Amino acid sequence: MIHDILSPKEKKVEYVELIYDLIFVYVIGRNNQLLHHFADGFVQPAAFIAYILTTLAVIQIWNYTTYYINIYGKLGIREHVFLFINMFLLYFIGEGTRLDWQDFHTQYHIAWALILINIGVQYLCEWRAYRDVAANRKQTSRMAFILLAEAGLVLLDIPLFQATGTTWFSLLAILFGMSSVFLIGQRNSGDFVDFPHLSERAMLYVVFTFGEMIIVIASYFDGAFSLRGTYFALMAFLISVGLFLSYGVFYDRIIDRDKRTNGLWYMFLHVFIIFAMNNISSSLEFMRLEEISLLPKVLFLAFSFLLYFVFLFALGLRHAKARCRKYRLLCWQALLIGMVFIALMLVLRAHMVLNIALTVVFIFTLFAMIFWYGRKIEKTGEEDC
Repeated sequence: MIHDILSPKEKKVEYVELIYDLIFVYVIGRNNQLLHHFADGFVQPAAFIAYILTTLAVIQIWNYTTYYINIYGKLGIREHVFLFINMFLLYFIGEGTRLDWQDFHTQYHIAWALILINIGVQYLCEWRAYRDVAANRKQTSRMAFILLAEAGLVLLDIPLFQATGTTWFSLLAILFGMSSVFLIGQRNSGDFVDFPHLSERAMLYVVFTFGEMIIVIASYFDGAFSLRGTYFALMAFLISVGLFLSYGVFYDRIIDRDKRTNGLWYMFLHVFIIFAMNNISSSLEFMRLEEISLLPKVLFLAFSFLLYFVFLFALGLRHAKARCRKYRLLCWQALLIGMVFIALMLVLRAHMVLNIALTVVFIFTLFAMIFWYGRKIEKTGEEDC
């Protein structure tokens, strides 16, 4: 038993993990619907804040579950039961994700807290099973404390909201969970983590999120053929393809998936990559909505792309197969191109036909740079990087 924990075998992604991910596709769609409530030319501020909080909360739940399964998961009867319980609880979160969320606040937060408690209890079960292993005991106790403490903050938000109408404890819970896992978790050894499995799980979640983006593009086809409509549909499709190919090259050619690491930095960055992708899906819908003002529409679109690529390039700073000055130079070049892109988007904001074409050029320019670098290190290795 001790040997299995300290020298984990490579895990395969199980079908139940994919089934579990499907519920997140539903919740992602519910989160994105919050951005469909407009006021004064853009999304209502309350709806936008609720969108940010709910999106980060759901991605965080997925991260917690994935990290637990990666280290301790044997996908036995107990874990199947715990997973399906959390899937059912996520329906309550999805149902409570709406503009009139105030009426569903208690339901949402009870379900959220129960999910965190569910995962925390599983860590406590592992603490009992491996309590003779000092390193394992520290890791499980830390994670159980973080999860149960965050659940307590989530539950405290219920009386706070009822008394004051504010939800500060919700934000505090998310920030506490993210910072605690990242800071305390840095002490965890990479010996516990199966990074190939962890990176594959992150990739599959990204793929599911791209699926939501593809569904959004379908709204460009309204049944009546027009050259303008077809043009925007084609540009939106090319944007999705370019983003997907850029991530694919990182995953296949640049990321060292055999690296021994605790994976926390990798998963932390994916929180924001997936968040940026959700923003991009919504911004593609905004492109064709006349009730949204040009300036906020363009800013939201441009900064969503910039956010995606900033955190995508950040993956390589710690997890690239080759570490060299050329990669840092590549990052600076990409950032410079991004700044020029935002400036041009603002200048051309009144010309959406040119604007979306510029976006395609920007994305495929960065893709070409990523592809070139990935091909180079695949051929030459670190010594000639």
